[in-house]
Amino acid sequence: MNNKVFATPADAIKDIFDGAVVMLGGFGNPGLPQTLVKALLEQGVRNLTFICNTCLEFREQVYDIAALVDHGQVSRLITTFVGRPDQIPPVVDLWRKGGIAIEVMPQGILTERMRSSAVGLGGVFIPNGVGTSFERQYETRSFNGQDYIFVPPLSADFALIAAYQADFLGNLTYRLTQRNYNPTMASAADITIAEVSKLVGVGDIKPEHVITPGIYVDRLVVNEELI
Repeated sequence: MNNKVFATPADAIKDIFDGAVVMLGGFGNPGLPQTLVKALLEQGVRNLTFICNTCLEFREQVYDIAALVDHGQVSRLITTFVGRPDQIPPVVDLWRKGGIAIEVMPQGILTERMRSSAVGLGGVFIPNGVGTSFERQYETRSFNGQDYIFVPPLSADFALIAAYQADFLGNLTYRLTQRNYNPTMASAADITIAEVSKLVGVGDIKPEHVITPGIYVDRLVVNEELI
């Protein structure tokens, strides 16, 4: 059995390369693998495409997608919203200046496109964007009198996720809001790296409690302070 546990976050992410596509879990702080993001900042890899829930304003000592954008490491962002309605975060100003490409979609569509990749589908038909400029770049078909746009699945070279506990085989359980995009991202990436707050022995997690099977998890790092 290969040991999936890495001594440091830096060791776990050291082969993430310039230009990689990365899925980043988290719904706010819950489910966000902050030590992995911090290691990515310190590594300095650039020109990354990130698939994630949101990109809020940069906050000191919070290691999330906004920190990576602030350091100029992200060239494309696929997300569900950028900031709140009452704010214009720096990523929007960067987009207006041509410094980053942004694709925005509803949370359910983002999840379904990732799930499509995980199960080997060629894409999904969605009602969003019909009659807009978004429609022009994709195929449109009509079902039961309603038009839908065909969009491709979303996959990634790496997924950085967070979970409550793991065993040495990589089987994962989650707590509360940790169980957001993380299970889907784990199954839609070539390499999944999980930051967990607790590591237990094989057999200590009951089979019916496993949410992400270890076959989807390639590397583990432990952070006992994980939210």
